[in-house]
Amino acid sequence: MAGTLYLIPNTLGPADSSQADQLAGIIPEQVQAITARLRYFIAENAKTTRAHLKLIAARHPLSVPLQEIRIAELNVNTDPAVLPDLLAPIQAGEDAGLISEAGVPAVADPGANLVRLAHNQGISVRPLVGPSSLLLAVMGSGLNGQSFAFNGYLPTDAALRSKRLKTLEDRSRAEKQTQLFIETPYRNGALLEAIISACQSDTLVCIATDLSLATESIRTQTAGKWKTDLAAGKAPDFHKKPTVFLLLAGS
Repeated sequence: MAGTLYLIPNTLGPADSSQADQLAGIIPEQVQAITARLRYFIAENAKTTRAHLKLIAARHPLSVPLQEIRIAELNVNTDPAVLPDLLAPIQAGEDAGLISEAGVPAVADPGANLVRLAHNQGISVRPLVGPSSLLLAVMGSGLNGQSFAFNGYLPTDAALRSKRLKTLEDRSRAEKQTQLFIETPYRNGALLEAIISACQSDTLVCIATDLSLATESIRTQTAGKWKTDLAAGKAPDFHKKPTVFLLLAGS
């Protein structure tokens, strides 16, 4: 009988080292307990996964010593041809955990292909509760939470990015739908500049940074107000920080 593929949530950034229990309020106890008993993980990054398991072990002893836990990497550079090999131990009856670099796996994450293959092979998939930067951003933005769409990364080419932003704004206006997207953290400033240049002044724009961390910041205002703030040197503190961008066009 095949094992179960558990989708293991991770923190959205470095844990607060000032807390005795660094995962408190972020990763539920039941999720920590399930993670602690697994001996095989498929991870976006093996090094950070080991660091996460050390935090888990502070409250829930691991089933075997950390050095005996197997961690296979699955990231954007992984050849799709090896995915069956990653699932082979699960087909042989072993439970495993899929863990992303940050947040929940298989959402804006290469693990989605593995989950699809697991379904194709009849492997039981069990997603566990944990922080999602996208849902936290929608919750905190005050924008439309009844209809929203995640668009991943926008083009880096300035002209194509501007065209894409206008398309998303038009869609938002027509469908009253919140549009979400992300950027490589060091380009956050360039993306905000592009948004205020491409979008109408009454379009609402939310910038949600370092979600669930001590430095969390969520701020929603019109594109026009963002433009005024930037001109006055009041840029948000989001350089090189994980950020979710949201927009909702006016009627």
